[in-house]
Amino acid sequence: MNNIGIFRVILLIARPAAGKSEIIAYLKSVSLEERIRRFHIGELDEIDDFPMLWTWFEEDALLKKMGYPPIHTDQDGYFLNQYFWDLLIERIGLEYSKRLRDIPDYNERYTTLVEFSRGTEHGGYRSAFAHLSQEIIKQMAVLYVEVSWEESLRKNRKRFNPDKPDSILEHGLSDDKLERLYKDTDWPEICKTDKKYLTIKGIQVPYVVFNNHNDLTSQPGKALVSQLEEKLQELWVNRQDIKFIS
Repeated sequence: MNNIGIFRVILLIARPAAGKSEIIAYLKSVSLEERIRRFHIGELDEIDDFPMLWTWFEEDALLKKMGYPPIHTDQDGYFLNQYFWDLLIERIGLEYSKRLRDIPDYNERYTTLVEFSRGTEHGGYRSAFAHLSQEIIKQMAVLYVEVSWEESLRKNRKRFNPDKPDSILEHGLSDDKLERLYKDTDWPEICKTDKKYLTIKGIQVPYVVFNNHNDLTSQPGKALVSQLEEKLQELWVNRQDIKFIS
């Protein structure tokens, strides 16, 4: 596989329930050859901080059951320390480095989809970006899925399955937690100075915004496919203006 034909890392970020996981599910449904041709995405590998975060909740529940104090969360289910949010980003970098170490020709074959959400209350994207590894940033392009706070709230309520709170596609938050953690976002502030590129740790990183205000992702159809192809092609063009760094 020609390694310049695919993105190496796409950072997929948005408010909760904005449609990130549905976009990934659609891309998985497309054959490898078509995915490379239309979207510049190779074999798919995902690094999502939600399973890491949920493991901490499960561990705390087990510790309390055993009669010990929780390590990560308080009695209301909020992190005991704000730096735990940044620790999750450090964990993402660690997982990526393991892939590079353990999988032959990883960067030549795979597109790594890194997924997380961040609200201003717990440091925002500015804090998260500061903890991304250099390995990731050098290869990264950003796809931001834009929805309003009201749409995030609506879809969070709709998707939540209390019988599967650990599910990528069916997890959710209570309204009050969603509001406290994610209503305010620093994304508009971060991207306001340049319409194509972010500067993260001195490195130029291309980005595009996928408009999902009309909920193209809940029932994927032609509108989703058309905009996704358009935005990833735009992102690809912008990425080519930056030399890949090995």
